[in-house]
Amino acid sequence: MTKKKSPVSPSRRRFLTTVGVGGVAAGAAIGAPHLWIKSAKATNTVGFGTAKHLIVIRLSGGFRFPTCFNSDVSDEFSPWGTASSVAGGTEWGVGALLEADDWLDADRSALGMQRVTDFTNEIAVVPCVDHEPLSGSADGNHNTGLERFLTGSVNGTTGIFTMINYGLRAQTEMAAAEGQILLPSIIMGQAAMGRGSGKYAGYRPPVLRGDDLERFGFNTESLLPDWAQSMSADYDARFRDVQQLPHYPTVDAYLQSREATKAYSEIFSSEALKIDNGSTELIDGVSNAQLATAFGQGGASRSLRLALRLFKFGCPAVYLDQGGYDMHSGEEQGLPGRISELNRLISALRWALKTMEHPEGGSYWDHTIVTMGSEFSRSSRGGRFNSARGSDHGGDYATRWMSMPFFGGPIAAAGRRLGETRASDLEPLGAVYSYRSTMKSMMDALGCDHEEFFLADDPYDDLFLA
Repeated sequence: MTKKKSPVSPSRRRFLTTVGVGGVAAGAAIGAPHLWIKSAKATNTVGFGTAKHLIVIRLSGGFRFPTCFNSDVSDEFSPWGTASSVAGGTEWGVGALLEADDWLDADRSALGMQRVTDFTNEIAVVPCVDHEPLSGSADGNHNTGLERFLTGSVNGTTGIFTMINYGLRAQTEMAAAEGQILLPSIIMGQAAMGRGSGKYAGYRPPVLRGDDLERFGFNTESLLPDWAQSMSADYDARFRDVQQLPHYPTVDAYLQSREATKAYSEIFSSEALKIDNGSTELIDGVSNAQLATAFGQGGASRSLRLALRLFKFGCPAVYLDQGGYDMHSGEEQGLPGRISELNRLISALRWALKTMEHPEGGSYWDHTIVTMGSEFSRSSRGGRFNSARGSDHGGDYATRWMSMPFFGGPIAAAGRRLGETRASDLEPLGAVYSYRSTMKSMMDALGCDHEEFFLADDPYDDLFLA
């Protein structure tokens, strides 16, 4: 694993100009601009600042990664085996489940969508990503594994997407000083990805869903007199503060999200964000109707369509959940259908990113990174499946390694396998990366100031080297 300091100081990032959007940015976007200058101690990759957008998809419930990525291993870990045909120049083991193309109908083919196995040479895979590489075993616990995925540690107080918003504060403040509104990172999955307190509280991202904006109009509270607005806010705070501890984070996240959305009311009421309006008007070269055809319906599909539209307004990153992969039973019959949906989403993302024209030049593909992870992988403890034809999770290598895929223009290592596992038992034979280093690398690509996060975990160059 390489660690290299970039010899180049960051150039000023050009900002998306939002035409016809008024109002002022909320929270951290107000006040004197803070400009982050990389110190001599800062560790950055060669990919620093090469991405403007990031999509993080959690394959929820614990995803059995070798069924799709890093599949050239024993059938104990990869029971469906490898694909019969993949794109030339692909180093990593492509799972046979990625060949499924029952979703590729005439309309999607006419758009130019392809089977995932036709473009595997555009995807890099890191076979050995672990939350705690120095620990004696994997963390196969749902609660603590999810905590690590969302914040980098158990009981982490700051979510990774809060870190991104904080890390981009210089860009956001500078844009606000120039009269531009840039949306922050946005969560469409687990709210703890946006956890934050103290100085980070003002950088917590809004929590939305793929259909939230269909019902969004304007900020009706602004029509109330000052005394009524104050009374409403005080009531909300009192309601939150009397909640029992298990419910407090959910209520607090809702209130934080509602406050954040007020500042962006005009953006959120934009026609571009009405993703189910069936419009054939081209926006950045692709219509909402075309996006609906490509992605289809369903929660993750709608969230991804909305994410692509949010990027137009400066949103740097979107996080969402897909699937439901905690299959202790029935995985043999149930997983192929779930992967078929995932294949459709991957293919639709590739098509949309390559087709959509970015306001700053080139395509959205040129400026976007997509990655997928989970709270852990899965184990069958010796056979292809457990006794209930499913899989479990424990402390072994099979549970430990998230074989995370990455694609998009800034990923120069397209087609490569960054690391290796022994086929018989998944013992690592190459580089092992911490999840914290991996997400810090994503922050780095976005141009974030990440010096104060994950101090023992540096970002790495490997994804950004051909």
